[in-house]
Amino acid sequence: MAPRGGRSAKGSGDSDFVVVANRLPIDMERQPDGTTTWQRSPGGLVTALEPLLRRQRGAWVGWPGIADGDFDEQPIEAEDLRLHPVPLSGADVAEYYEGFSNATLWPLYHDVIVKPLYHRHWWERYVDVNRRFAEATSRAAAHGATVWVQDYQLQLVPKMLRELRPDLTIGFFLHIPFPPVELFMQMPWRTEIIEGLLGADLVGFHLTGGAQNFLILSRRLIGANTSRGSVGVRSRFGEVELDSRVVRVGAFPISIDAGELDRKARERSIRRRAREIRAEIGNPRKILLGVDRLDYTKGIDIRLKAYSELLAEGRVKRDDTVLVQLATPSRERVESYQILRSDIERQVGHINGEYGEVGHPVVHYLHRPVPRDELIAFFVASDVMLVTPLRDGMNLVAKEYVACRGDLGGALVLSEFTGAASELRQAYLVNPHDTEGVKDAIEAALNQSEEDGRRRMRAMRRQVLAHDVDRWARSFLDALADAHPQNR
Repeated sequence: MAPRGGRSAKGSGDSDFVVVANRLPIDMERQPDGTTTWQRSPGGLVTALEPLLRRQRGAWVGWPGIADGDFDEQPIEAEDLRLHPVPLSGADVAEYYEGFSNATLWPLYHDVIVKPLYHRHWWERYVDVNRRFAEATSRAAAHGATVWVQDYQLQLVPKMLRELRPDLTIGFFLHIPFPPVELFMQMPWRTEIIEGLLGADLVGFHLTGGAQNFLILSRRLIGANTSRGSVGVRSRFGEVELDSRVVRVGAFPISIDAGELDRKARERSIRRRAREIRAEIGNPRKILLGVDRLDYTKGIDIRLKAYSELLAEGRVKRDDTVLVQLATPSRERVESYQILRSDIERQVGHINGEYGEVGHPVVHYLHRPVPRDELIAFFVASDVMLVTPLRDGMNLVAKEYVACRGDLGGALVLSEFTGAASELRQAYLVNPHDTEGVKDAIEAALNQSEEDGRRRMRAMRRQVLAHDVDRWARSFLDALADAHPQNR
């Protein structure tokens, strides 16, 4: 997805629908010879919103992915999409992204698994970058346009944009968990975050619990009147009454392009590659699979510990079962992630040293990105998918695995602390903090009957195929369109 000749788009301020996210749907990549190229970014959000962006003279505001990049803020056109780059310096990336977004907000919103760090200069940089995103969006949006702001990096944008452009309809969706009230109250800038989000006409979360927490905090920190009833999924929206506006609050569980994955997994080349994968790792009787970003929220260490103990106890046979862990590199300049990588690789080495044999490791570990088709082949090849986060807003890997199992084979072991657990009730649900419970679930999944496995997978596939990413986007945007007209 490369801009046509680097040509600037004509004019600005004429887009009826604008998506605002930390990253553009294309990445700028600097080549060894000093030139730059543009590569399309994979992702369900791009897939879901691209048709809408094309139909509605849409635009996307975001960072191109290179700090101190040699580009201006003029919009560019790529495959009929209008893109508005927001340049970030190395200091911006260090303090706004790696600092406040990922060393303050990320751990706080994930139940303080790692202690959040609070630094005023990080906060000030976060405010500054959010303001620049709001200004870029203001320049891109036509009069009366709809703007959809995405995720925790940009929680101040709705209020800033409202002040710049009161004519706009503004939605915000949080892609990670929203924390319990008592945890959020630790934030020194807690009121500013809530006020920032309340600039939107609709604030969306994955789960009803996040929406309820937000309503409570709006009462406690802003003194706003709010609805008191329960919030439903894609229904029974909560409301926050401000002086001149009413903000709608709702739960919209995100999903995947399930139909496309289902079709892809049935292709002959994918099925052939799945057989090759099994052969390459020794044709074990059973393959356990983990697919995660290398992140401390994902519970990789927990599943490794459970697997190691199952081997030690003889409940899993070392000569016929293999665990494959695919760990995508993530935030490698952040110290806590560097420590995590060392710990995981040490754990893998210990398990293989204790239970593996020459040429036959019991854990196959890859720390690198895996191409999409290869990942689908791994899903098809595996017998048990292990998804054991300590906390996760949704976890789309669980849904992707289910979408790829049109053969009704396989089993899913799923943490109850993922958003996906509320939808995939036929998985083997586990408390990842309970090692014995995780071990029992893995053993049950490995030994399930064919009839029980097919029953579970059929029910999960029905849910995933019926509630895909397109339905998620439509449900949010329909609710935003119905937001209170007196707000505008």
